Amino acid sequence: MIHLTAVTRRPSYPSQRREFPFHVPAISTWETLAFDAPVTFLVGENGSGKSTFLEMLAAAANLPTVGAQEVERDHTMAHARELARHFRLTWAARTHRGFFLRAEDFFGFAKRMDQMQAELEADLAAVEAEYADRSELAKGLARMPHARELAALRERYGPGVDTRSHGESFLALFQARFVPGGLYLLDEPEAPLSPLRQVGFLALLQEMMERDAQFIIATHSPILMALPGARILDFDQAPPQPVPWDTLEHVTITRDFLNAPDAFLAQL
Repeated sequence: MIHLTAVTRRPSYPSQRREFPFHVPAISTWETLAFDAPVTFLVGENGSGKSTFLEMLAAAANLPTVGAQEVERDHTMAHARELARHFRLTWAARTHRGFFLRAEDFFGFAKRMDQMQAELEADLAAVEAEYADRSELAKGLARMPHARELAALRERYGPGVDTRSHGESFLALFQARFVPGGLYLLDEPEAPLSPLRQVGFLALLQEMMERDAQFIIATHSPILMALPGARILDFDQAPPQPVPWDTLEHVTITRDFLNAPDAFLAQL
């Protein structure tokens, strides 16, 4: 399902401002950008404006972040909040489900999950010490809230984020936090994923599309961009334009390199 159908620049947009982010061509050169597919990929070189656009959408939609502060209190999102005041979102069906994730925020999420688990385990150890001379019933009642919270944490995210590889933990996060009917803004989710796990992530996207979720994803991955039915917007063009997968530079360079790596390496 397509929840967010368009984002429109307001007349208040300060086109005369030449500082970041208002001067970024992929952001300042269009009036309305439409979303007509459940999954939209934003592609382009570093600095083309993909991440800035996603941050602006997160601020405008007031989506929660993963592993970081809330958007309204995150100082790294100050420019996105200012930019968001000059855009209007159009919804087919307003959803408050979903989240915004930058690849670097995952480290904050992992740290917080590990800290929560360590604190709960420490609470259980403290109960054991404090109730050493009490009945098993009293000890069990004292342990119950901590044990239940720890069990719920492990059931949702696994036995511990630090016990798995970065890619495994990243996929576990998506599997735990994706819910039907949500809007998900993801900035380079392929960063910790091997090619095989990127294919697994595609399967997860396909499943969530069938459950009325919408995704807007900034990526450099030709594997992710190959998702059937997805729309690809090229942020190297101003304004961004839809492009077919097989004409993307990401795809053609990767294909040419794999077909003849020596031809590329000889030029180093």
